[in-house]
Amino acid sequence: MSLLDCFCTSRTQVESLRPEKQSETSIHQYLVDEPTLSWSPPSTRASEVVCSTNVSHYELQVEIGRGFDNLTSVHLARHTPTGTLVTIKITNLENCNEERLKALQKAVILSHFFRHPNITTYWTVFTVGSWLWVISPFMAYGSASQLLRTYFPEGMSETLIRNILFGAVRGLNYLHQNGYIHRSIKASHILISGDGLVTLSGLSHLHSLVKHGQRHTAVYDFPQFSTSVQPWLSPELLRQDLHGYNVKSDIYSVGITACELASGQVPFQDMHRTQMLLQKLKGPPYSPLDISIFPQSESRMKNSRSGVDSGIGESVLVSSGTHTVNSDRLHTPSSKTFSPAFFSLVQLCLQQDPEKRPSASSLLSHVFFKQPYFEFL
Repeated sequence: MSLLDCFCTSRTQVESLRPEKQSETSIHQYLVDEPTLSWSPPSTRASEVVCSTNVSHYELQVEIGRGFDNLTSVHLARHTPTGTLVTIKITNLENCNEERLKALQKAVILSHFFRHPNITTYWTVFTVGSWLWVISPFMAYGSASQLLRTYFPEGMSETLIRNILFGAVRGLNYLHQNGYIHRSIKASHILISGDGLVTLSGLSHLHSLVKHGQRHTAVYDFPQFSTSVQPWLSPELLRQDLHGYNVKSDIYSVGITACELASGQVPFQDMHRTQMLLQKLKGPPYSPLDISIFPQSESRMKNSRSGVDSGIGESVLVSSGTHTVNSDRLHTPSSKTFSPAFFSLVQLCLQQDPEKRPSASSLLSHVFFKQPYFEFL
């Protein structure tokens, strides 16, 4: 059983939003330590009590981020009648065009429809004038991208990546089974609660495969993706051709997210869309060691001079020498080690041909998620 199948039932008391009080080691250890009890759903009392639509019942503490193409501000707040810490997303509806309004409406409706521990939950939704307020549980560790920026700028350990990805893929598998494509899998849409529960957010990007009562094998709806999300998109989504895309496009994004978590950087972030598409189409699949797909900085270039990986079982050139993925450990440009199983997972997800990528269900059975938790600490 994978670690994210079980969580401590005791809730962590959150004293402050700011994690400076906690060390990198303590956060890492807390998220990877093997618990002794099985996961229990969020407090029924909290979800039932924090349902007030009275704006005076919420005390905003601090803005902790922005989303929805910078149209939404995200705040840590306190529900004053109960003292419960919550997250509040506030969006000025007057700044949203028709497409944005439909996306917000979809996210609200789907949040009530979905019932899964690895899918984000909305407790209450209401409007204050032209402002939309969405109340959801406070995720004490924020998003995976926030953890990268604050504690793991050179990337996470394999154990931590395994735990985070497993929860994300579980949520993704639930969406796929219900006929939805997420279309925006990335570290910033993976949230982590104080007790280690991983949930997928970004529901406004979802698209249904079901139309007029029939489930289709592909869709041809190509929204105007912002440039900020393009690095995670699959080749078929970037091409926008007559072949369309399906749930396998999300699997490709899982592979990109795995690279993001491993390196601390977003692949293709500095590339023009045309160059990005050509890079993704050229094949064979690249890997987390292919530094040519990452933004190049002076500090990173000092750690790694050159090198690409052209696939499982082939050589990988890094600053410390040449290794193969069949060796016991592999070295990234930042001198961390990863297993052949991790490279196998990434290569499978990043196949150019969508049909060669695994389903979310089969990905959960990949050997990467079956390894001992502390083998690569």
